[in-house]
Amino acid sequence: MKDRTRELRTAKDSDEDDEVAVGLDRDRFMDEFFEQVEEIRGFIDKIAENVEEVKRKHSAILASPNPDEKTKAELEELMSDIKKTANKVRSKLKGIEQSIEQEEALNRSSADLRIRKTQHSTLSRKFVEVMSEYNATQSDYRERCKGRIQRQLEITGRTTTSEELEDMLESGNPAIFSSGIIMDSNITKQALNEIETRHSEIIKLENSIRELHDMFMDMAMLVESQIKADWSSKWG
Repeated sequence: MKDRTRELRTAKDSDEDDEVAVGLDRDRFMDEFFEQVEEIRGFIDKIAENVEEVKRKHSAILASPNPDEKTKAELEELMSDIKKTANKVRSKLKGIEQSIEQEEALNRSSADLRIRKTQHSTLSRKFVEVMSEYNATQSDYRERCKGRIQRQLEITGRTTTSEELEDMLESGNPAIFSSGIIMDSNITKQALNEIETRHSEIIKLENSIRELHDMFMDMAMLVESQIKADWSSKWG
């Protein structure tokens, strides 16, 4: 009888040890998860700061008919940094999303899982918000560059409609503007330089917008599906 009691006590102690070990593993997992959340939040904040700096560079470039190469190089560096950081954020959010989906496929439900889903949703929405602001900033800059080109063309006596100008811009050929007006004695070298500078900026911009478009749409669709899921769980 004594031996049996000892066995039962030992088994009970072993079960308790297992529960403690599982609890510690779960705590460690959540600590690592929250470290990852802070890292992602830091990356998103960095993108937001860079977007504000991009706006300042845009204003500086537009303020000068002949912007200096240093400012243009700094703008390109900022855009490259935003792209790299955005790709990191997207990759990390995708990793969290896959981990959540795997647990849901196993019909696991816990407070920890709900916390992770909430954090993932919050970060995804913040990321899309920041990238939407960046996209709007790029589009606004494109329109302002286009406006400068149109004004310079008007000065030379060459009026163009918005549609005609778009066709010329979409050709991607920096010489398209100068080729038709280079023989015009009324055009100054400065006006021609500004037209070519603004067109060059637009070409760079469009490459940047194109590169980020698929990623942006992917994340925007994810956030939209999260909003629908949240609405359904509350009101469905």
